[in-house]
Amino acid sequence: MTDVSRRALLAGATGTAGALALPAFPVAAAAEPRVLTDAASYAVSKLRTVAPTVTAFPTGTKFEKWAFSQDGDWVGGFWAGALWLAWIYSGEENFQSLAIASATKLAPRQNDTSTHDLGFLFSPSWVTGWRLTGDDKWRAGALQAASSLIQRYNPAGRFIRAWGALGTSGNAGRAIMDTLMNLDLLSFASQQTGDPKYLDIAIAHARTTQHNFVRPDGSTPHVFDFDPVTGAPIGPNTVQGYSPTSCWSRGQAWGIYGFTTMYRRTGYPEFLATARKLADFALSVLTPDHVPVWDYRAPQAPHDIKDASAGAVMACGLLDLARVSRRPIYQTRALDILTALCRTCLTTTSTRADAIVARCTRNRPSEDGVEISVPYGDYYLLEALLRVLRPTQLAAAIGL
Repeated sequence: MTDVSRRALLAGATGTAGALALPAFPVAAAAEPRVLTDAASYAVSKLRTVAPTVTAFPTGTKFEKWAFSQDGDWVGGFWAGALWLAWIYSGEENFQSLAIASATKLAPRQNDTSTHDLGFLFSPSWVTGWRLTGDDKWRAGALQAASSLIQRYNPAGRFIRAWGALGTSGNAGRAIMDTLMNLDLLSFASQQTGDPKYLDIAIAHARTTQHNFVRPDGSTPHVFDFDPVTGAPIGPNTVQGYSPTSCWSRGQAWGIYGFTTMYRRTGYPEFLATARKLADFALSVLTPDHVPVWDYRAPQAPHDIKDASAGAVMACGLLDLARVSRRPIYQTRALDILTALCRTCLTTTSTRADAIVARCTRNRPSEDGVEISVPYGDYYLLEALLRVLRPTQLAAAIGL
């Protein structure tokens, strides 16, 4: 990267605005906008009832009730993030207090070098907290988390190691689609510090993912393995998808969202083209009910277990992609997905449910959380709703 292009990226990376000077691209009203406003009201009402009783981090439901992690596992940021979004939508100060309390509990994780998930943990909680409140403790913690994350970068293979503690051999050469969602923490760090190393690593990882994961038809595997010493590519694999040759729907959604974000942060056309390629594939295999199956190429697809969380992530990514590509079709399809989730995947018919979104599948091959509720399902549904109903406030909160 030249000094000129690096300066341009750092000047426009994650802050209150993206790297691109984008024209206004208002989100058109859904065919029945009341469906979305009712869903947002339901989500806030559910959080208003449940959140005051929550003292740890929800990880998923069992018999419709949250199970918890004390340290946040990889999902802790989504609970705090949902509370920040509920504050934006409702204006109720209690949600701000609850978000601050939840995010604060993640403080020890900013020094955690054993996971790639620091973006999931700190972007919706601490980076959003800083953007909304201006409290520098959130910014400082997020920057420390970014410093911890880049220690997992493998320069030989130009990828961020997904799993396993540093210095251990297991999974040392393993990269996964999910990590694309952690790269924006690095963009934020470069913009805030002026140090290009964070963004350079994010770009390198995104390019490695682009070159090795993306098939000619636009589908992706969950995992790709490399020789951890030489960096040489070994081949595709999977943990949460059906097979190395299948297409895990949530991983595909991470890719749509993640590559679109990388395009906004850098202006590199290759990332926009990749985001569109992934989106076009996913939309071509989406079932008529607009709710993704857990894996687009599982033997029983399209008549298979659903993953509403994949739909929520995909809706967010498509709304962003519509804006940066200036192609309204992605917006139309995003609204189809979002409306379907609000009509068919909420917990509105249950009197005992703690969560907002049902029909999410965490890990089908392990039979771990099949059509349950998960905190990222709730978070991304709220984010998608606010992209439509509160676009200006949401943009300020997540740096669109």
